[in-house]
Amino acid sequence: MLSRKNKLLVMKIVSLFSVVRGYNIPIIVLAQYLSAIFIIAKDKRALKIILDPNLFFIVLASSAVIASGYIINNFYDSKKDLINRPNKSMLDRLVSQKTKLNVYFSLNFIAAFIAIFVSWRAVLYFSVYIFMIWFYSHKIKKYAIIGNLMAAFLAILPFFAILLYYKNLYEVIFSHATFLFLLLLIREMIKDLENMRGDFASDYKTVPIIYGETTSKRAITILATLTIIPVYVLIEIYDVGYMDIYFYLCLITLIFFLIKLWKSNTKEEFLLLHNVLKVLIGAGVFCIVLIDPSVLWHGRNLLMAIRFF
Repeated sequence: MLSRKNKLLVMKIVSLFSVVRGYNIPIIVLAQYLSAIFIIAKDKRALKIILDPNLFFIVLASSAVIASGYIINNFYDSKKDLINRPNKSMLDRLVSQKTKLNVYFSLNFIAAFIAIFVSWRAVLYFSVYIFMIWFYSHKIKKYAIIGNLMAAFLAILPFFAILLYYKNLYEVIFSHATFLFLLLLIREMIKDLENMRGDFASDYKTVPIIYGETTSKRAITILATLTIIPVYVLIEIYDVGYMDIYFYLCLITLIFFLIKLWKSNTKEEFLLLHNVLKVLIGAGVFCIVLIDPSVLWHGRNLLMAIRFF
């Protein structure tokens, strides 16, 4: 049996895990490595990419910055989260604001220190990234359109860190990034519909609050329709292997998504739509492997050969 003190410690650890959204970090790490192997540096051997210490430092620094970003976002959103997510908010409040800030600054310092082992450019990149996340959470998030755009942009920046490291500027990469950006932007706008009560109480100037739900739904419909462009480019112009199956399923899902969107009016319905987008984005990470599945067993053979020798 755990003592009361130990139980409190466990609860605080769980609370901090919730604040930094620790369940998202492994997915982002996987997405970065898979993107490097199958999209950004596909001309390199998979094993060489996996064992690259500089890439490891970049991914580690990215994880620290993203975790700190969730903390500072939670810090500024504590008031509205009491309305929008009361259960999660109560769990998050088991860790004091002071502790959150201490962890926030510690993670940012760790990220900058790790980046030193890569290059001064990496230090500069992550320093700017840290500042942008803070500026978004402190100021930009409260404003319509620009807040949504910046949130989606910040979400794809970890992948640009890898892009800059390998110095590959293939057009296909930007097609992938555009598709992901549109999905993330749609998700941000759905979150605004989902969180209208808390946003209104906290004086957030989001699209549905300023322009109304109908305008917000129209904007989401336009964005969902625009996903056809990068999907067409990826499938018809570039070779994405079996990942075209994922893109076709995404388009079909988005059709039903829009039908449901125009029928939705409650927080629970918008939450369901939000979860659908999270599944699409998460599935996209694992489906990157479909670009060239043979890398998996070729990579396995390489590892077996290394062990043999």
